[in-house]
Amino acid sequence: MQLSDFDYILPPDLIAQHPLESRDASRMLLLNRDSERDEDRMFVEFPNVLRGDELIVVNNARVIPARLLGCRVDRNSSRANDREHSTAKDAEIEILLSRRLDDSHTWEALVRPGRKMHVGQRVRFGDGELEAEVMGHAAHGQRTLRFLSLDGKAVIDHIQNLGHIPLPPYIDRGDEPSDQERYQTIFASRSGAIAAPTAGLHFTPEVLKQIRERGGEICELTLQVGLGTFQPIRSETLESHTMHSEEYEISRETADRIIRAKDSGRRILAVGTTTVRALESAALRARDSGSAQLLEVGSAEAHLFITPGFQFRVVDALLTNFHLPRSTLLALVSAFAGRQRILAAYRHAVQAGYRFYSYGDCMLIR
Repeated sequence: MQLSDFDYILPPDLIAQHPLESRDASRMLLLNRDSERDEDRMFVEFPNVLRGDELIVVNNARVIPARLLGCRVDRNSSRANDREHSTAKDAEIEILLSRRLDDSHTWEALVRPGRKMHVGQRVRFGDGELEAEVMGHAAHGQRTLRFLSLDGKAVIDHIQNLGHIPLPPYIDRGDEPSDQERYQTIFASRSGAIAAPTAGLHFTPEVLKQIRERGGEICELTLQVGLGTFQPIRSETLESHTMHSEEYEISRETADRIIRAKDSGRRILAVGTTTVRALESAALRARDSGSAQLLEVGSAEAHLFITPGFQFRVVDALLTNFHLPRSTLLALVSAFAGRQRILAAYRHAVQAGYRFYSYGDCMLIR
């Protein structure tokens, strides 16, 4: 399919730059796949528009402060003299961690400007308590970095203290202290993501309470959101695009609850496209392995690129935010609800002044 088939016009002023004061104050476009009727709702109504017996699956990934700002270290200087030789001429380097390769010391990362970061080059962060050395090149222009703590503290503690929340580039501002809390879902417990599973940002404890009171259930999985979710499509066709992989994990308990729900005719409602990727990847693994189970349990890598024509095996309904034009995520929701149907809904959302992207409003597709 042509990438141009997944385009729409979005006025820049509809891109949400800050979250609303209350998580559940966002608007919600209700899209019914069995009709041409869309409804403008508020997310606070979410529990009331459910059938009541849904199993709602959320992604409990927690965003790490993956954006680090440092200075390139003179390759000819020794570590003992680095602090003395740190001057304004040292090049500023921005690093976006994308994938942890071991116990937090070695990462794949995007490095800017990358052309100056050759193997052996070092970057210093903070007051010199943390360094990273380029160990090699990785896929998609990334570098493999090995981190070293110079004061005895754990590397991951330094990353937590020195790093910034990696807000998406369409949020045209620096990260603020409030983003530490608001760019995390209330489910966030498994650290490692470089972006929030943003459909979950709308939930509050009160909304969860109302869902359970109506008979719904909530269960969790983990997909560590990485570059695969946001990597732009640079080819002219979807078929030519290669997805980054993202690590996910589905527990035995979550898989059993999903299987029981499906067997009893209940609907599986995925919160976010990352949850969809994890569930459908696990279903394909089960199919390909010849398993009699619906889902393969455990940890794996999601390489799945969901495009129109894909057969969904697990997900029956989807809560999702609005996505960028010409993106893999727009292709995914188009696969779930139909391309023309989604583009029409997006045109309505633009005309109605919905707020778009990570801190924006949402859509319930059922």
